[in-house]
Parts: sequence; C-alpha cells; structure tokens
Amino acid sequence: MKIVSILSELQSQFFNLMRIAIFIVMVWIGGLKAFQYEADGIVPFVANSPLMSFFYNNPSEYKDHKNKEGEVVDENIKWHIENGTYLFSYALGGVIIIIGLLTLFGIFNAQIGIIGGVLTACMALVTLTFLITTPETWVPDLGSATHGFPYLSGAGRLVIKDIIMMAGGLLCASDCAKRIIIQSK
Repeated sequence: MKIVSILSELQSQFFNLMRIAIFIVMVWIGGLKAFQYEADGIVPFVANSPLMSFFYNNPSEYKDHKNKEGEVVDENIKWHIENGTYLFSYALGGVIIIIGLLTLFGIFNAQIGIIGGVLTACMALVTLTFLITTPETWVPDLGSATHGFPYLSGAGRLVIKDIIMMAGGLLCASDCAKRIIIQSK
C-alpha cells in the first residue's frame, strides 16, 4: 500500500510531467514544420480536411505533387510553394509551439495553463478528424484482405496517438481549473 500512497502524493508532479511531455512533443513537431519534408508530409491531411483545406490554393491536386520523405523534386516543390504548403506549415508550426508553451506555463500559472490544455485537446481533436477525412490513414486495397477500416496505415497510426494528446490536454486543463477554484477561495 505504500506505493499507492506515494503515487497519490506525486499526482501534482505527474500533471507537471504531462505538461512537460506535451511541451516537448509540440515544440519538436512544431519546429519540424519549418522543413520541406514535414510540410510535404502533412499535405494529404490538410488537403482532405474540410476544416483546413481552404488554407491551400489547390488542395485537390496534391496527389500529383507528393514527395516522399526526404525527396527533392523541383517541380513538386514549385507546386507546393504556389499551393501555399510551406507558408501554411510555417504558421501551423508556430501555433503548435505556442500551444506547447502555454501548456508548459501551466506549471506556474493556472490561467495560462488552462488555455494551453484546452488548445492542446482541441488541436488533437482536429487531428483525429483526419481518420475520417484522409484516405491515406487506412491501408489501401492493393490485393490484401487487410485494408480499409480497422487497418491503420503508418499515417493512421500516427494520427490515432492524438487520443493520448487530447486526454493529456484535458487532464492539464482540469488540473489548472481545480487550482483556479482553490486559489479563488
């Protein structure tokens, strides 16, 4: 029973660990949005999303201009520049980093942290919609019996993990809400 007591006493530190973990992931992923391969990689998600496709100039044409990770095809890069792929990716990266910082600052300021936690959860929820809108999240029918739902592709396996990010954001936000209520008494 001692371990139960210890775990209970460390709960607030575990909330802070969650904030730090969210911050690390957000800064890392947000920072990668400044690189061509990462901007190219999010195109199928953004282009197929009714919530985000308007950020691109020609979202329906993305399949003709896909680059593999690390691939440099000048014609495709030119299309991505004209499409707004890189500009959108830079802006999205900045937003993701800001959300990570807000969540981290919840360690010190509950009002800021609640905003970060809620935004983390909202961002994760938007990401999870890609499972519905993006065909590339499912294994394609290339002759195998294991395709479509429930067989997640590499992209789908990446997206489904945002359930954890959503839960973490909500836990951080709820902890900040509890701290705000206690401070107001």
